[in-house]
Amino acid sequence: MSGPSQVNETPIEGRDQLVEYLASGVREPSDWKIGTEHEKFGFRTDDLQAPTFDGERGIEALLKGLQQFGWEACEEHGRVIALVRDQASVSLEPAGQLELSGAPLENLHETCSETSSHLREVRSVAEPMGLGFLGMGFQPKWRRDDMPWMPKGRYKIMREYMPKVGTLGLDMMTRTCTVQVNLDVASEADMVKKFRVGLALQPVATALFADSPFTEGKPNGYLSYRSHIWTDTDGGRTGMLDFVFEDGFGYERYTDYLLDVPMYFVCRDGHYIDASGQSFRDYLDGRLPAYPGEHPTLKDWADHSTTAFPEVRLKKYLEMRGADSGPWSRICALPAFWVGLLYDQTALDAAWDLVKDFTREERHALRDGVARHAMKLPFRNGTVRDLAQRALEISAHGLARRARLNANGADETIHLQTLMEFVEAGITPAERKLELFHGAWGGNIDPVFREFAY
Repeated sequence: MSGPSQVNETPIEGRDQLVEYLASGVREPSDWKIGTEHEKFGFRTDDLQAPTFDGERGIEALLKGLQQFGWEACEEHGRVIALVRDQASVSLEPAGQLELSGAPLENLHETCSETSSHLREVRSVAEPMGLGFLGMGFQPKWRRDDMPWMPKGRYKIMREYMPKVGTLGLDMMTRTCTVQVNLDVASEADMVKKFRVGLALQPVATALFADSPFTEGKPNGYLSYRSHIWTDTDGGRTGMLDFVFEDGFGYERYTDYLLDVPMYFVCRDGHYIDASGQSFRDYLDGRLPAYPGEHPTLKDWADHSTTAFPEVRLKKYLEMRGADSGPWSRICALPAFWVGLLYDQTALDAAWDLVKDFTREERHALRDGVARHAMKLPFRNGTVRDLAQRALEISAHGLARRARLNANGADETIHLQTLMEFVEAGITPAERKLELFHGAWGGNIDPVFREFAY
């Protein structure tokens, strides 16, 4: 898989180049890597508010502090808005949520080591600043209007566009956090099978990782409110992508989907040109209203591919996008779940057998229902808990067959343990926090920042 974006300015002369770009990520199984991303909410430890970008306790100061660990700064108009090191990056979501986009790694033990190193670095810089970080799917305390905005050009354009296409897009931008894994493919056929399995089982990941039951300090009626938010963000670029299950699906069909996703921007020389709602097809023809007479480059296509937000996203690799963020242990569990399912052929075949007869209606019922009910959602003759148990069994066998051992001789199945405990108990992280809220916390959300901070 690719590390941080390294695409060139080659002009696009036709649709075939767009298809070839997506297909160029194909790799031999021996070269497959694992790239894990996770986001987290920053908060000031004295008043629990989100840190601003500016100031001695601001997000930019935190990024500058992290440079002592060998991170190199990326600037936009003279402000530090990201860091890069060894094919990994630290970047900012719109309200300052801090994201680690991990390097492409060989196994899950390396993934956990990378995550642990990152969180130790962040904590060493944040604690003297009076800052902490929390992993959950949705900001549990503050209103949308209380959240700061980071000075990134693309976010200004998205902020103005989101209310035109949905009611919850600004909440998605400012008050959600996720953990996801990026995985390679061996061929177009392999991509198609993994894409279908990933979409069909994404609701299982949502249920297992459900951890966003509070809005503005009170229960919101959901277990994964983050998942619900995506249902009313922007229907033109989100969802379950039913066409993936149709005969003939492949790189060409996904290219056509991306061409129909409305644009957000064109970036030239570090400046963002507002092209929100306009057509990449018009851009190919030199008829983009925001940039008339100009034609796109492969970098423009790569940028555009990041502005589609389906439950599984294809770039040069596949991104599994359905999970709420969470504490340290669950960051390792998310890639473990998907690597076990998708990186072992026997497991992939078994996972496909598990989901191949799901109807379109069932897939959508799962997607829509788990946000509120998680593992307790009825499905066929059982519940999503039963489906999750079977998927975890398949994943565990896949990881065992990979036989990637750590220094203590343990294979990668150790990283599934926390998920197996959830399934055995039948209780999600969200439900555990709700029990605390109604019990030991006495109806006060503030203890979550102390008890569940990294």
